[in-house]
Amino acid sequence: MKVLAISGSLRRDSHNSALLRAAAELVPPPVELEIFDGLKAVEPYDEDDDIGGGPPGARRLRDAISSADAVLIATPEYNSSIPGQLKNAIDWASRPLRDNALWGKPVAVVGASTGMFGAVWAQAEVRKSAAASGARVIETDLPVGHAGEAFTEDSRAA
Repeated sequence: MKVLAISGSLRRDSHNSALLRAAAELVPPPVELEIFDGLKAVEPYDEDDDIGGGPPGARRLRDAISSADAVLIATPEYNSSIPGQLKNAIDWASRPLRDNALWGKPVAVVGASTGMFGAVWAQAEVRKSAAASGARVIETDLPVGHAGEAFTEDSRAA
């Protein structure tokens, strides 16, 4: 089983990216967790550009999701919601409705934050957008609060 992991943070030292790297070390065989590294290259969604597979960054994202058996999204919380680049990626992956990369795909959402709540509001927003896209979303909060203390310097679970 192949799980595609997407961090909603573009920051090099992101707690959410560290969370996904820690998860990759913990998944048992035969599960393989592949971390998507192209979020920054996904172009802003514009329906005029959504021709064929879309532009290169969006096409790479759609192909990665399509080739996975499930998706794990780790999101930070920006202004009580999700980062714009992550929402943009979900918008690309969600089109066209009923024939998109997320349609019927199992999706789980986690979140890490330096505060005590682990980005639960952002997790709810991601779950809502993914479900509206036709994904089969696990409707559970999976927060990692106080993320600065949850990982070692080499991004391992503390």
